[in-house]
Amino acid sequence: MKIMFQNAEPAPAEFVWHPDPKVVEASNLTAFMNYVGVQDYSELLKRGDGDPAWFWEAVLNFFDIRFYKPYEKIMDSSKGLPWTKWCVDGTTNIVLNCLDRHRGTPVFDQTFILWDGENGETRSVTYAEFDREVSRFAGGLRKLGYGRGDVIGLYMPNLVETYVAYLAIMKIGGVVMPLFSGYASQAMADRLNLGGAKALITADATYRRGQLSPMKDTADAAVALAPNVRNTIVVRRANHPTAWDSKRDIWWDDVVRDQPDEAPTEEMQAEDPAMLMFTSGTTGKPKGCVYTHVGFVAKMMVDGALMTDFKASDRYFWMADMGWLAGAYAVVVPTMLGGSLLVAEGAPDYPKPDRFWALVQDYDVTYLGLVPTMVRQAMRSGTDFVAGRDFSKLRVIYTGGEPWAERPWMWLLEHVCHNRVAICNGSGGTELGGCIVFATLSHASKPCSIPVAVPGLGVDIVDDDGNSVGPGQIGELIMRNPSMSLTVGLWNDPDRYIDSYWSRFPNVWVHGDLCSRDEDGLWYVHGRSDDTLKFAGKRTGPAEIESVFLASGRISEAAAVGVPDEIKGESLIVVCTPMPGEAPDDELRRLLSDLIVSKLGKAYKPNRIYFSLDLPKTRNMKIMRRAVRSALTGSAIGDTSALVNPESLDAIASLVAQ
Repeated sequence: MKIMFQNAEPAPAEFVWHPDPKVVEASNLTAFMNYVGVQDYSELLKRGDGDPAWFWEAVLNFFDIRFYKPYEKIMDSSKGLPWTKWCVDGTTNIVLNCLDRHRGTPVFDQTFILWDGENGETRSVTYAEFDREVSRFAGGLRKLGYGRGDVIGLYMPNLVETYVAYLAIMKIGGVVMPLFSGYASQAMADRLNLGGAKALITADATYRRGQLSPMKDTADAAVALAPNVRNTIVVRRANHPTAWDSKRDIWWDDVVRDQPDEAPTEEMQAEDPAMLMFTSGTTGKPKGCVYTHVGFVAKMMVDGALMTDFKASDRYFWMADMGWLAGAYAVVVPTMLGGSLLVAEGAPDYPKPDRFWALVQDYDVTYLGLVPTMVRQAMRSGTDFVAGRDFSKLRVIYTGGEPWAERPWMWLLEHVCHNRVAICNGSGGTELGGCIVFATLSHASKPCSIPVAVPGLGVDIVDDDGNSVGPGQIGELIMRNPSMSLTVGLWNDPDRYIDSYWSRFPNVWVHGDLCSRDEDGLWYVHGRSDDTLKFAGKRTGPAEIESVFLASGRISEAAAVGVPDEIKGESLIVVCTPMPGEAPDDELRRLLSDLIVSKLGKAYKPNRIYFSLDLPKTRNMKIMRRAVRSALTGSAIGDTSALVNPESLDAIASLVAQ
C-alpha cells in the first residue's frame, strides 16, 4: 500500500519571538553576508545551494580556517556525490585551528575551561595551561608509540582531562573515538573492536548522583574482549581502588611526567580522519561515522558561529557526554573562536534538583545547549527551578536532539529566555556532523519551529517518490548537496553507507527525519522515520501526538509508538508520565484520549494509554521510542547500550502484563 503523506498539525499563526535589530546588525551572520556580498538570507541560501563549493570556500576564508599547505581544489565530486572530496591536497589539523592559532595572542592568557565537579570541587584553566597539558599528553602518547592514524578510545566522564585528551590525540595525528560514559563493557568492547582501537583512556571513577561510579572496572572488562588495545591510560579522579595490569595500565600522571610544555602538531591531509564516532543502530552493528580535520571544523563554524552566533566573549555550556556529538561540539566551537567553556561532572539534578539552572546562573553562561527533556523535567516543579534566577547574561539557547512540543517550548521562552533570548532550535545528525535546518538570531520564530535551512546543503522535503512536497505536508528531510562535514563513508563499511543514506533516490541524501514547512517557510521536525506512525494509510510523527498530551498540562513526558494490529495494521499506544499530583487513573486516560480525538481526529485515538514513572532515555536525555515499542511488544530491542535507565523497560513491559 502506498503511504499518503499526512498534513502536519497546523502551526501557530503568530510569531512569538522576534530578533533584536541591534543583535542582527552585530551578528556573525550579517558580517558574513556582507563579506560575500549578498543582500539577505534568501540570496545566501539560493547561491549557497546552487554553488556549494562557493559557500564552503567562503566559510573557510571568513573564519580563517588555516592550512599548512593550501588546497588545490575546494570540492571534487568526480567519484560521485556520496564520495565528494574537500580541500584536495591541502594539509591542516584541527589543533592548528583550535589551539595553535591562539599561541602568542591575548587569548592564551584568558580562561578556557571552568570545571564544576559534582562533589563540589572546581577548576579554572587558561588557554595557555590547557595547551600545555595537551602538549604534555601528546608527548606522552608519542613516547608510548602512538601516532598517525592510530585510533584511541576516550571513555571518560566530564573532566578537564577529557578535553585535553580529545585534542591531544588529534595533535599527534591519531583518530579520537569518543565512547559514551554509560556504556557497559560489551558495548564498549564492540566499538573498540570495530574501530581497531590501540589504546583506551578512562578514569578510575566519577561522581554521579552522590555515588562513586567506577569506570576502570568497566574498561577492564571491555579491554579483555578487545585484543588490539595495548594500553589503558587512567585519570586518577577519585582515588578509587582498582585492579591493575602493570603491563597494560598506566596512570595519566605517569604518561605526562617529564614531557615538555610544547609539542609539534602533526600536519595531516585535510580529509584525514580526525574523529570516529559510533551511532547506535536499531539493528545490526553500530555505524562508525568518520569526521575529517577540515570538515568538522568548517561545519562547527557554520553551526556554532554563522547560524547561532557564538563569539569570543561567549561562555558555552552544554551538559553533554563526550560520546554524543554535542560533546565534541563543545570543544571545537569555543576553542576555534577563543571563547570559554563550562564543564560539569555528574548529573544535572544532583546534589540539588535545580543544579543545571544554578550552573547557568552562577557561571554567567551566555550560550546554552539543552534538549527538550531538560525543560519538561523542570516543568514538573512549576517554575521553582528557574524563578528569581538571573539569566541576564544568557543570549543564545541552542536546542536539538528531539522534536519540541509547544507547551515546554513556550515555558522556556517565558521563564528562562524572558522573551529576549533566542531559542535556536536545530535538527541534523551524527552522520552529518551537525545540523541541516537551524534557527538564527536574525529570524523570527514560532513555537517548536526551525526558521531556516542551512546554506550549501540543498535541503528539501520529499514524498515517497522523491518529489518536493508543499506547505503543511509531512515528508522525508533530504539534502541534494553533500556537506563538507558529512561522514566519509562508514568506518570500514562503504556499502552500508550507500545503502543507508544514498540508495533511495539518485544523488540524494535521505536523512531519516520526518519534516514539514508551514506557509511562512518555517520548518518543523516530527521525529525519526523509524518512529513513523501509520494509521489508515496516513503517516505522521510521534511528536504530533505527544504534543497534545503535553499541552494538557497534566503530562510531563510521553512516548507515542505504533504496534502491530491484525485489523488496522498498526495501532497507537502512548506511554506517559503524569505531572506530580496527577492520579494515573481511567479518568485521566479518558481525558487524554478525548483530547487526541478533538485535536487530531478519531483515527488517532490511542488503543492503549499506559502510565509510567519513567521513560527510557539516553545519557543525553533523549527518549528512545523504539525501546518503548519493543518493551510493549516483547520484540527484540536492538542496541540499548546508550540507555541510562534500562530498568524502565522492565517497568513498561510489566504494564502490559497487568
